[in-house]
Amino acid sequence: MTAPVFLLDADRFAPVGGLVRLEGAEGRHAVSVKRLTVGEEVVLTDGAGRGVRGAVASVEGKDVLDVTVTEVLDEPEPELRITVVQALPKGDRGELAVELMTEVGVDEVVPWAASRCITQWKGERGAKSLAKWRATAREAGKQSRRLRFPVVQDLMTTRQVCALLASATVPGVLHEEGAAALASAPLPVSGSVVLVVGPEGGVSPDELDAFTTAGAGAYLLGPSVLRTSTAGVAAGALLLGRSGRWG
Repeated sequence: MTAPVFLLDADRFAPVGGLVRLEGAEGRHAVSVKRLTVGEEVVLTDGAGRGVRGAVASVEGKDVLDVTVTEVLDEPEPELRITVVQALPKGDRGELAVELMTEVGVDEVVPWAASRCITQWKGERGAKSLAKWRATAREAGKQSRRLRFPVVQDLMTTRQVCALLASATVPGVLHEEGAAALASAPLPVSGSVVLVVGPEGGVSPDELDAFTTAGAGAYLLGPSVLRTSTAGVAAGALLLGRSGRWG
């Protein structure tokens, strides 16, 4: 079984042979929930690609353990970044989408206030919802043993999404009337792919026109129509497989 992953600021890492202390909420999770004991292997990461691997050297109380570093880890930025623009789903389906996209390996998630979204992020409610998405990405990043967690951006408007698409190497939008299959979309070795996933009610004609004007192609994912909370996961997995990152 792979070693469990815990979050720790990079400035607290130590070189090989050094001792690193894990405490607070992460230490409590390691000691009281995971019940780690002396000798077990763990990975500590800052969530931005840097980390250390080591063995538990000692456990103190219910929320402190020390780790002897056996390896320093450094995962570079991927040459081809995959960004999914996710329209706001209903209920907790947004967190489900973020969780699954994190697990498959998507690099960035952008919440989008599409015109046909039933859910609206406004004021304090919007801030709480965004915080939940980011917390979900962190927990799913640890669960899936990632060193580099996906970035969850601030909520974007359609105009902001258009600007993001215009700057992408491969801009696209999933649409059931897309003329091309996502499986055959051009995929460079490096750069960025930005893919828009619409809400349950679909991308509106005005939004589709705006995205097309920004340079996005309309792509068909497959013969069936997926929920908005799973379409980004399927698309991300397809692109990551084609990019070789799953190889």
